[in-house]
Amino acid sequence: MSELRPALTVFVLLTLLTGVVYPAAITSVGQLAFNSQVNGSQIQQGERVVGSRLLGQPFTSPKYFWSRPSATAPQPYNGAVSSGSNQGPTNPALQSAVSDRIAALRGVDPGNDAPVPVDLVTASASGLDPHISPAAAEYQVARVARHRNASEHEIRRLVQQATQGRTLGILGEPRVNVLELNLLLDAQLGR
Repeated sequence: MSELRPALTVFVLLTLLTGVVYPAAITSVGQLAFNSQVNGSQIQQGERVVGSRLLGQPFTSPKYFWSRPSATAPQPYNGAVSSGSNQGPTNPALQSAVSDRIAALRGVDPGNDAPVPVDLVTASASGLDPHISPAAAEYQVARVARHRNASEHEIRRLVQQATQGRTLGILGEPRVNVLELNLLLDAQLGR
């Protein structure tokens, strides 16, 4: 019995420290120092949340830039089932999916005979990637300009405005957040 009391006291103290005090302190610091990130990097239009900077969204209208395909099924960009397809380059299912995606891109932009950037026809490892490469955005400029009755120069300017550089100037590659770009298009050129 004499060993039980100190053991229970240490158990209760450690439970309070690691289960209440530490999480409350970390949550408070996160809310103060990194409020946007802690709350999901949400993108708002007025009072309405329209998405997250961290999760892709499907776009199928030719007047919008299309996102990188999602590997999550049955619902695209479903964070609850984030994963890649695990299909290798010789897998017939992947080859068929890539062919279908190329056909869809060519179907909405039949005059575009440029090579299709790989990130427009293959999913990322998470299946949730919100970014495309500047080359993938450039591939879509003429189609978006035509469907928005805008000049390609104007659309390229918006793409450049939405392009993010390398993190800290050295990490990763330049990228374009598709949701932010499409919201910029709507703000500048109307829906």
